[in-house]
Amino acid sequence: MSAASVEQPYADDEPFSLTAIAAEIMERHPGYRVEIIGGYLLVTPSPDAPHARALTKLMRPFIAAGLDDGDSEVLQNVGLCLPTGEEDYVIPDLVVVDADIDDHFVRNNAYDPACFRLVLEVTSGNWKDDVKTKVPAYAEAMIPVYVVVDRKHQRVHVLTGPKKGGYDNHQFYAPGQSFTLPYSIGAEVTLSAAEILAAGRPRTSG
Repeated sequence: MSAASVEQPYADDEPFSLTAIAAEIMERHPGYRVEIIGGYLLVTPSPDAPHARALTKLMRPFIAAGLDDGDSEVLQNVGLCLPTGEEDYVIPDLVVVDADIDDHFVRNNAYDPACFRLVLEVTSGNWKDDVKTKVPAYAEAMIPVYVVVDRKHQRVHVLTGPKKGGYDNHQFYAPGQSFTLPYSIGAEVTLSAAEILAAGRPRTSG
């Protein structure tokens, strides 16, 4: 998720750590999300209702496939440590993780990326964070499957085959298309681009 994101670099000799600055921002602005990628702070205000609605719609097929039981879980807003910097971490909108994730806590309420089978983001104001900034970061963390629900351009991105700098495979799906995610996440999950994208649009009265 990214909405009205602000990126602010800090010099290496800054007396306060980026983690401390992130905590201060969140304390002053309850509901804001702060992430750190490559020495930059990404500050995101609270999501809107359509964003939350899209996540609810998305959770259902993962849960129906049994991915929230047994050896995996389907969770929202769980911190993921990144190898891109000593303090780097992100907070994806939706994830499929190994059920023993609690045993793999690293720091700053974030966990070892090896526990993450899939990461999913739903875009908001600054869509570039999700479709550009986070792609090489998730790839370097070796996240096997990265899905982006791009509300601005009305398409869903599915990236697989992580490697340094990006992903080997990048597929786009528009309304009218359905797609099945790699079975490596633990089960067969088929999603409808039209349903997901429709859930992420504001509802109109009348």
